[in-house]
Amino acid sequence: MKFEEIPGLIHLKNHLKTTVERGRVAHAQLFVGEHGYGTLPVAIAFASQLISRNLTGEAKQICQKRVEELNHPDLHFVYPVNTNEEIKSNPIAKDFINHWRKFVLEQPYGELYHWLRELGIDKKQGVISVREASEIVKATSLKSYEGAAKVMIIWCADKMNPATSNKLLKLIEEPPKDTYFILITNAEEQLLQTIQSRCQKISFPPLSEEQIAGYLTRKYHIPNEEALQIATQSDGNLSKAIEMLDNQSDNKVFEELFIAWVRTAFRAKGNKSVVQDLSLWANTLAKENRETQMRFIHFSIQFFRQALLQNYQAKELVFMRIYDEKFKFEKFATFIHGNNIQLIFEALEEAYYHIQRNANAKIVFTDLSMQLTRLIHKNERSK
Repeated sequence: MKFEEIPGLIHLKNHLKTTVERGRVAHAQLFVGEHGYGTLPVAIAFASQLISRNLTGEAKQICQKRVEELNHPDLHFVYPVNTNEEIKSNPIAKDFINHWRKFVLEQPYGELYHWLRELGIDKKQGVISVREASEIVKATSLKSYEGAAKVMIIWCADKMNPATSNKLLKLIEEPPKDTYFILITNAEEQLLQTIQSRCQKISFPPLSEEQIAGYLTRKYHIPNEEALQIATQSDGNLSKAIEMLDNQSDNKVFEELFIAWVRTAFRAKGNKSVVQDLSLWANTLAKENRETQMRFIHFSIQFFRQALLQNYQAKELVFMRIYDEKFKFEKFATFIHGNNIQLIFEALEEAYYHIQRNANAKIVFTDLSMQLTRLIHKNERSK
């Protein structure tokens, strides 16, 4: 991956290139932002600049090509893993390096759940265990192959457990000469403060609709009008935009879950027998892994936002595609208004917060359903 191939982030990319040119690169950096904003592609492009900085001509081109192919000996990766059919005990990142190369080359903007699906463990949680910390120490103690720099990229660094983080504290604070750490996270608050304090933080902004549309048009050769429509729904997240192009997207499954949820919530008011149906619905979602549960919440937020825009006649901003022809989106939208939308968002964000922290999913979604039953019947003019 080259900087010029990465959409947007012009100021940020120029800053990183300048630090390399001036020899003022922080030894530990924390890239914060959604994966779809480009954190991993930028980290790899930055690593390429660091590793090849002392080379010129053909030697530099060969070095950078090896980095782009993710097989340069001075480029190291750590990422969340778990046991699967191939590795049945004590897994570490290097056990899955071939899967990782395939994943990154095919989905450089991919999310954690995409990666877990690549490993066939989408029902499990990915972790960076304390055994990984020992591997990181070994890798960074090796002599540099090119003689310029060694780069350790830790993707989803928030998946390090406390023991892993504590074991790496001194190494991140005082790494070997010409060794650089790039930690990537979309959940900064889950990183130990002691890790954060040892890194120079770089925050990644969402991409613009034009940048996402341009990427989709170039990469997937779709009409600009279609690309822009998708970009408008993606919240600046290229990963979301790419997923919308995929016929295997989970949006249809999420829509079925969402419609079943709101229909049950409508029926539940004043009908105690339906409350059991809400509990069964919550149990269905609770069986999914945490990443899927959090994505469903994001989908729900987008659905309610689109309904609000529909209700207030901002139809030029409504791009929600409804698969279920029996679901009357326009009629549903009349129940989403200024008197309940903020409370609905707050309930969804609170549920997301608790799921992210491994709360009991059935309890979280049951409580969310009870709140939705009350809020969706809230009159637009009531207090």
